[in-house]
Amino acid sequence: MSAFVDHLRAELGTDRDIVRDDDDALQAARVDKSGLPAPGVPVCVVGALTPEQVQIVMRACSLYRVPVVPRGAGTGLAGGATAIDGSVVLDLSGMRRIVRLDPDNELAVVEPGVLNADLSAAAAPFGLRFAPDPASAAIATVGGNIATNAGGLRCVKYGVTREAVLALDVVLADGRRISTGRTTVKGVAGLDLTALLVGSEGTLGVIVGATVRLVPVPRGSVHTVAAAFPDVTAAAAGASAVTSTVERPALLELLDAASLERIGALLGASVMADAMGASWSGDAFLLAQFDGPGAEEAAAAAARALGLAGGEVRLAPDADAGERLVAIRRAFHPAMEQFGSVLIEDVCVPRSRLADMFHAIEAIGARHGIVIPTVAHAGDGNLHPNFVFEGSEVPEEVWLAADEMFRAALELGGTLTGEHGVGTLKARWLRDEIGDDLLALQRGIKELFDPLRILNPGRVFG
Repeated sequence: MSAFVDHLRAELGTDRDIVRDDDDALQAARVDKSGLPAPGVPVCVVGALTPEQVQIVMRACSLYRVPVVPRGAGTGLAGGATAIDGSVVLDLSGMRRIVRLDPDNELAVVEPGVLNADLSAAAAPFGLRFAPDPASAAIATVGGNIATNAGGLRCVKYGVTREAVLALDVVLADGRRISTGRTTVKGVAGLDLTALLVGSEGTLGVIVGATVRLVPVPRGSVHTVAAAFPDVTAAAAGASAVTSTVERPALLELLDAASLERIGALLGASVMADAMGASWSGDAFLLAQFDGPGAEEAAAAAARALGLAGGEVRLAPDADAGERLVAIRRAFHPAMEQFGSVLIEDVCVPRSRLADMFHAIEAIGARHGIVIPTVAHAGDGNLHPNFVFEGSEVPEEVWLAADEMFRAALELGGTLTGEHGVGTLKARWLRDEIGDDLLALQRGIKELFDPLRILNPGRVFG
C-alpha cells in the first residue's frame, strides 16, 4: 500500500491536501449521518479538484486493484460513502465550481461538490432554482443528490433528482471519461444511461460533472395550511383529500404524536402555540403549502377539504405565519438529535397505505420497547421513522425493529428506500424487494461498468 500511495503522490503531486493518510483524514472518512459504523479504515483520502485528477486515481486503483469510495459532503444516511478497509476515499467536495448558468435554457452545468443550496442561490437572480430539496440542502452536494437520487419536501410537486438531471460527465472504473445525456428538452437516442447512473451510489462510475435542469421560482405568494387530527389515520385521509381534490401542493407533510412531543420539547410551548394556535390539540399534524399562480385559492380549498376530513384547520394569514408552521416540520431532525444518536430511516409505500405503515411502525416499536417518532412526505408515501438511542453503536433491538419495519413496507407494496439509497445499511434486504432475477441483472450491469469490482464494493448489491 505504501507503493500505491507513493504512486498517487507521484501522479497527483506531493501537496498533502490532495493525498492524505493522516489519522484525522482517515477517521473523518469513516463517518456519515447514518449512525452505521464504517466497515474499515482507508489507505488514504484523495481530495480531487479536477476530472483529470479523478481519472488518475481511477487508473491507479485499477492498476493496483484498490477499492474506491466516491464521497461528497458526508451527509449520507445509508452508509454508502464511508470508508472500506484498504480503500481510497475519493473526496469530491472540493470540486465546487458552477461552470455555467444558462437561464435561456433553464439549466446549469456544475461540478459534483457544489452545494444544493448554493446552486439555487446562484440561480435566484435569474428567477430560477434547483428543484430537489432534501432536508440537508444547505450542506449536501449536488453530486451526492445525484448519486442517491435524493428527494425532499418539494418532490411531491417538482419530482426527485432524476427528473432534474439532463446529462452527466462520469469517470469509469478504468479511468475513461464519458458524457451521457443531452441539453435538449427531448432526446431518445439509445439507452438512457443518465437515468441509470442517477441513484447508482458510486457503484458504476464517479460523477465529475452534471448538467441539471432549473425551474422557475414560483411567482406570487406562498400559502400554507395546517391541520391537527386525532390520529394518523385521520391525518392520512386528510392528505388524500388534499391530493385528490385540489391543486398539487408544493409540500405535504405529516407528523405523528411522538414527533410532535419531541418537537415541542425542543421549540417550547410558546413557540408551538404561536405557530399552531393555543387551542390546537391532536396527535397528528398535517402541513400543506402551495406556490405559484392560484396558490391562495388552492390553500383555501385545501383548508375546506381538511375541515371536512375532521381536521382542526389553521390557514396561515401571511407568509411569516406560514413559515412558522413549516418551521415545526423542519425542527423534526434537530428535535430527535437532542435525545441521543439517531438512525434516520426511509421507507416508501403507496399513498393509500400510509396510515397502515404508521400503525405498523407503532406496533413494531411497542414489541421492541422503543418509541419510533415518524414524519412522512405524505404526498408521495415516503416515511422517515427515527430510531433514537444512546452511544455510537446502533443497538441490536433497533436493528431487529428496523428489519421488521422494512419487511412491513414491502408487504404493503412499498420499498426499502424512497430517497436515502441502499448503501451498506439496506444491502441485506435488497433481494427481498427485487428478487433473484432482477438482482442478477443489476449485478451484471455492475460487472459491465466495473469488471474489477473496485467501485464502492459491497454497497447496494452486497
